[in-house]
Amino acid sequence: VHNKCHDEYQKTADWLMSQTKHRPQVAIICGSGLGMLADALKCQDSFAYSDIPGFPQSTVQGHAGRLVFGELKGKSCVCMQGRFHMYEGHSLCKTTFPVRVFKLLGVETLIVTNAAGSLADGLQPGDIMIIKDHVNFPGLVGLNPLCGPNDDKFGPRFPAMSGCYDKGLRRLAMEIGKQLGVAGVMQEGVYAMVGGPNFETIAEARLLHRLGVDAVGMSTAPEVVVATHCGLRVFGLSLITNKVVKAYEDSDSVNHEGVLEVGRLRSHTLQQLVTELISRMEINNNNTSNN
Repeated sequence: VHNKCHDEYQKTADWLMSQTKHRPQVAIICGSGLGMLADALKCQDSFAYSDIPGFPQSTVQGHAGRLVFGELKGKSCVCMQGRFHMYEGHSLCKTTFPVRVFKLLGVETLIVTNAAGSLADGLQPGDIMIIKDHVNFPGLVGLNPLCGPNDDKFGPRFPAMSGCYDKGLRRLAMEIGKQLGVAGVMQEGVYAMVGGPNFETIAEARLLHRLGVDAVGMSTAPEVVVATHCGLRVFGLSLITNKVVKAYEDSDSVNHEGVLEVGRLRSHTLQQLVTELISRMEINNNNTSNN
């Protein structure tokens, strides 16, 4: 699937700028059960995805399907309540379409959140994993949102991905975790994206674990690739909602309801963490080192 031309992103961005006075500096993509971040925004302007020209539609429970603009601690933000996934049948340039629109709106920093299963023995349900790096399985086999002609207006043909999860923001988040008294449930780790929608087999879980993956989910990597390509600073976190079964003797299995339940239990902590992070981050990218 060829990338949309620059004009389509611009058309959507222009429409949004004509409908709201907000000029966001930070964009937040809310994962399963984490949409409450958007509810914290002040002076909201909110748009159903179905009303935004060019925007894809979300079809998953736990994903509301609204774009919410507003203020958080005096900083202008835009929040995706509900994201798009490859497993819904969207092409990857559709799932990442909003990221380039954010770039054209003037966003500098992208915060991505997701619900993920834990493969690391030290990560329990309810823990918060700050993403320090990812393994993009679909990307490794050619399912990449940057396939097709490169749009030089956004970034280079061959973007480097080392350091795509900003070190300064990761450090700041850990400090905030200490101050909020939740450092005990926070650690850094590697996220792997699989295509889904089925949860992993035991053999797949063991494979991922042996490759050094700490948590696994079905989103995030494509958005981060596109954000890095167009020069956005990225901070990512996974809410660990379940342990992935790695042993044949283990009778546990996972379901989406359980995933959403952990989201509800931890939602307040995540909201505090992200709110504090936004309030304390340097907005002008010139002041921050990019890795």
